[in-house]
Amino acid sequence: MAYRMDPAARKRARTVAPALPSRPDPTSLPLGDPTGGADARAWRALVDGKQRYPRVHIDRTVTITMSDGVRLRATVVRPANRLGAPVNTPYPTILSVNPYNRATLDALDEGLNMPVVGRAMKSASAAVDASGTPLEGLTRLTGVVAGGALDIFGVNRNLVRSGYVQVLVDVRGTGASQGKWQILGGREQKDSVELIDWVTTQRWSNGRVGMAGWSYSAINSLQAADKRPKALQAVFAIEGTSDIVRDIYITGGMHSAFIPIWLSLVNVLKWVPNPRTALYDLGHGEFARWLRDRVKSPATELPSLLWGFLTTRDERIFDDPYFDERDPKIGNITCPTFTVGAWHDLFGPSSTQVYDRLNLKPGEKQMLVADGYHVDVGTGQGGRFAPPRLDVLERAWFDHWLKDIENGVEKYGPVVMQQQGGGWTSGAQFPRPGVSTQRLYLSESASGSAGHARHDGSLGRVAPTGATVSLSLRPDLRGLASRDMSQVTAGASIVLGSKFSTDAEFQERGGLTFTTPAATEPVQISGAANLRLYVASTGQEGTWAVTVNDVAPDGTSTVLTNGGLTVSNRALDQQQSEYDADGNLLRAHHYLTRVRKLPVPVDVPVAIDVDLVPTDAIIEAGHRLRVDVYAASFPRFLTLVPDLVKARTRKQRLVLDPEHPSHLTFQAIGSFPTA
Repeated sequence: MAYRMDPAARKRARTVAPALPSRPDPTSLPLGDPTGGADARAWRALVDGKQRYPRVHIDRTVTITMSDGVRLRATVVRPANRLGAPVNTPYPTILSVNPYNRATLDALDEGLNMPVVGRAMKSASAAVDASGTPLEGLTRLTGVVAGGALDIFGVNRNLVRSGYVQVLVDVRGTGASQGKWQILGGREQKDSVELIDWVTTQRWSNGRVGMAGWSYSAINSLQAADKRPKALQAVFAIEGTSDIVRDIYITGGMHSAFIPIWLSLVNVLKWVPNPRTALYDLGHGEFARWLRDRVKSPATELPSLLWGFLTTRDERIFDDPYFDERDPKIGNITCPTFTVGAWHDLFGPSSTQVYDRLNLKPGEKQMLVADGYHVDVGTGQGGRFAPPRLDVLERAWFDHWLKDIENGVEKYGPVVMQQQGGGWTSGAQFPRPGVSTQRLYLSESASGSAGHARHDGSLGRVAPTGATVSLSLRPDLRGLASRDMSQVTAGASIVLGSKFSTDAEFQERGGLTFTTPAATEPVQISGAANLRLYVASTGQEGTWAVTVNDVAPDGTSTVLTNGGLTVSNRALDQQQSEYDADGNLLRAHHYLTRVRKLPVPVDVPVAIDVDLVPTDAIIEAGHRLRVDVYAASFPRFLTLVPDLVKARTRKQRLVLDPEHPSHLTFQAIGSFPTA
């Protein structure tokens, strides 16, 4: 199937896009429509128009007892009449199970629904566009309000008023719920199934349940769906994961600063009593039970994480059955599932892999991937050439699968992507139809495009010949101002400027660059990619971080995808790695277990395969493709203390050996010229 591309996709230089043009370019349109067309306009009219019920009734004092006796606390939001009394009509229920404390959700709900102020915030979020200014990153983050993600994360009054019940539950051991936080563990997953069963027994439920969530609540929605409870009939999951280890926890054998920060955040929030239910909790004994469980587990998993990081004596520092239990079994899911992701999300690889692993027909499964991060999801959606807002898509999804309304949402997409360097497209599959496997080789020869880097090399279609060359590198701290930093901060650091999002020059000053000649035709990169490097280290360990970039005619280098690997974790699980029909490695799957670690010979070159986040991008004519190679990217990739000791004050080398050529393998439509 061909793809429809919005006018911004025809940009010929890496410049800030102006306001959307008044009319589309007729050469880039027919076939799939990422906006959803007339159907989506009808979906939006339903969301933005008058709802069936004027008010909602919110009960924040609900207690649900699990089969092991642990009491979970919940908020139930029901349609209400003008007097605020809940209606008696049973409706489908949307369940969300969240560890971030319902007090946080209450604060968001009250802020966004405050008379005058709430509407002004939403309007400003949609109207203010600071592209091309120092505030560009800030407006990307505030755009989340207009994009609809917060409606899915918290209380969605509009959805409830249209004829749904919403149930928001604090995960066990967090918020006001009792018990010990399991971090997506088996007992927690059982809770989700029991919560679904509980919902179906309530008089306000018609027995049909959907689950929705963002991040953690998206993951446990997928976990619940893989258990196939009969009542769960649809899922809307924003930025979930199918492989926690490789996405963010131990990418390439290296930990991420995000994990201790995130664990600390949830552990702090779980100690905050909900002020809206404080008197009720004191009077009914809930507070005492809550406090007892908090004292038993005051800082869940933080001590073990620190111990493992310092000593490697905790198996959870490696890929372990602990994580296998927590990864959703995507292939088991049978209910219709809509997934939303982003190319630079914390769970970037899962943005496409969840869709790929769903054993559902297109239409019953949908995928939307934006050119963004974790906390700016939905920004820009609802615009003239963009997909509908996330709250609009959620409503349409549940209306169809939970209310049997024929609204055409099953015909949307099914693969909607914001092409990096281009615009929104809609089509039948990822990777795009017509891609072929290509290979570009790293060469010492200067490209003339990166004089600022430690080394300016070339990237070409012909394997290099001649003598072996070694290029030395040492770790530095330039990753603190990079797109890697924005990824590990979930996108928050984009407020600090272009170095953290669209301009990699600062980080490249500490790295090795390899750049193609300027493209003579647009090249569409789509799918997985692998970077084979031949490396050596003066220590008994080596750490490598890489990016693949789009270089504009003005020299601006923008990261498209990234990856990292410790040399000791280079062993491949060939059964789970991805190859093309000719046996070319496209996606490397490393074991990342303690027993599969390999020795690192001192100053002896070895081959490593760095798996890159699957992506979709267009390299316009006049642009170049670049591979950046670094000895570290702190804090995106953290090295365990024992590995630092092994590495000592190491010097790492990239060895360009014609007998063992380093090369990038990827899938694309179109090709780069020979030098």
